[in-house]
Amino acid sequence: MTPNKVKTDNPLRTRDDVQYLLNDLLSAVSPYTQKGESGIDLGNSTTHYGKEIAKMEALSRMLWGIFPLLAGGGECADLPFYLDAIRHGTDPEHPQYWGKIRDFDQRCVEMAAFGVGLALLEKRLLQHFTPQEQQNLADWLDQGRDAVIPNNNWNFFPIMVQMGFKKSGLPWDSNAVATRFDLMEAYYLGDGWYSDGPGRPRDYYISMAFHYYGLLYAQNMADVDAPRAYMLRQRAELFAQDFITLFSAGGQAVPFGRSLTYRFAEAAFWSAAAYSQLKVFTPGVIKGLILRHLRHWLKQPIFDRDGVLSIGYHTPNLVMAEDYNAPGSPYWACKLFLILALPQEEAFWQAEEAPLPELARTHCIPHANQILMRDDESQHVVMLTSGQLELNNFVNTEAKYTKFAYSSEFGFTLDRGRYGLNHAGCDSMLMLCEGDGYFRGRRDCVETRITESFIYSRWLPWQDVSVRTWLVPCGDWHLRIHHLENQRPLDTAEGGFAVIQDPTTKAEISAGQQAITVTARNGISRIVGADDKTLREASTVVTPPNSSIMFAETAVIPLLKSAYPAGSHWLISAVCASASQDISTLAVPEITHEGDWLHWQYQGQSDQISLV
Repeated sequence: MTPNKVKTDNPLRTRDDVQYLLNDLLSAVSPYTQKGESGIDLGNSTTHYGKEIAKMEALSRMLWGIFPLLAGGGECADLPFYLDAIRHGTDPEHPQYWGKIRDFDQRCVEMAAFGVGLALLEKRLLQHFTPQEQQNLADWLDQGRDAVIPNNNWNFFPIMVQMGFKKSGLPWDSNAVATRFDLMEAYYLGDGWYSDGPGRPRDYYISMAFHYYGLLYAQNMADVDAPRAYMLRQRAELFAQDFITLFSAGGQAVPFGRSLTYRFAEAAFWSAAAYSQLKVFTPGVIKGLILRHLRHWLKQPIFDRDGVLSIGYHTPNLVMAEDYNAPGSPYWACKLFLILALPQEEAFWQAEEAPLPELARTHCIPHANQILMRDDESQHVVMLTSGQLELNNFVNTEAKYTKFAYSSEFGFTLDRGRYGLNHAGCDSMLMLCEGDGYFRGRRDCVETRITESFIYSRWLPWQDVSVRTWLVPCGDWHLRIHHLENQRPLDTAEGGFAVIQDPTTKAEISAGQQAITVTARNGISRIVGADDKTLREASTVVTPPNSSIMFAETAVIPLLKSAYPAGSHWLISAVCASASQDISTLAVPEITHEGDWLHWQYQGQSDQISLV
């Protein structure tokens, strides 16, 4: 059978357009569905949980789109296959049985889709199954109720199952639900923010997991758990005020953290907000956020030649894959299609799509240690961050969490190795080595502090090397101030944002050798040395292909390089980039560093920062 291509010219203006896109995605997977199977085999790359569970995962992730589609009155051409797969997978006597779960089992993750399906469809889903098949389904799902799982967002998976049981008329366990919520309460930070487990990161899992599931629960369980439903809504309303600042006027979100291969799950929170009728922004604003985000993604080469979603971000890229990213994993993007559970007459679909509301040029999120910056037109959003250490040390943890800045237009590059600067992912990072070519940058911070004006961190690349870093939003630029105290000689290289390297790319170094502007077909990137007392040499480095999460080509990174003897050194720079404006002649902030104070001026604005 010839695979179906996904049509990328879908205007994505109406409910029918969104439904068409989902059916398009499902049709591309149809050739890989086989009668009698309880999973879908989409490729030969694998994960720590193995191929058989990965096949089950691929099937389950399609259901995040199929169940809302059915709930909203739509049809799924392959529904008989999916229903049969569920029958086989939950029948302990069938060769395709999904099996008994173990501790920390990926199958617990995939159970959530069935709980949501039971909640959305109530008895309509169970009507497809005989009484014995219903019992098999309930028995298989109920394994997750008391399962040993990671103490993080996974606690929501048995909650989703019990919610589905309650809504569909199956026996459910309210105590199990309360126990899981109590565990997660320990990592609520305030103002709508959680960490993904005690002391864990604050990334897209807070939006596409905690609040997404929380709003599903609030909408479906308000009649039996009203106080918790109210609390979950309140927290989501607070979170929304911060989360909207991660999105540009064109629909792009700032890529940051792990699991970016889920792609348009970045905006799944807004679908949950629409579904639950969260009182936050107007239906038109939320509709615009979702549809512009989808349009942005359809412009990217995210599908393989067979029309299946690839592992990657803007392009196929296994370099960035987590240990748990199987061929079907990207279809968690289908979480965004929760809006299809809303009928056409709902206010969300009736509303005119509205632009992004006017947002402040900078927005501080203390609980995430982030400051979001945006240009005048809100087309480019930059996240400054103190860095977060992901304790599981997932692939490319430093690149995904600890750079100084992340960009909606330029993303970030991945580490391809630590020997050689071109492999070290030096964009938006200060890299250091002992003259041997082995580079290291910021990983863990021993101290962080955030205000409306700056983010501070102190980090120890070696035990006898301390770096204090201040990141300062400054109009079109951000400033980086580093105080390096090193008891060994060190070479340093500090990178700006990475752009595409091809024959048309041009690098212009200033007469004083302290500034460099790189102009490429996807934008302009600049870094300027801003301290006359510590001169650094402007240069570039070219990375291997597939280093950037935004494009497959080799990337070029503008650099400031220097070597320092043991001692105390200040390194100050200004960084900016744009994909839509000519910033090559943009005025540079005026910076004065005297003693423990730094003063900056830019376009009529000024501020003073204490460096102690």
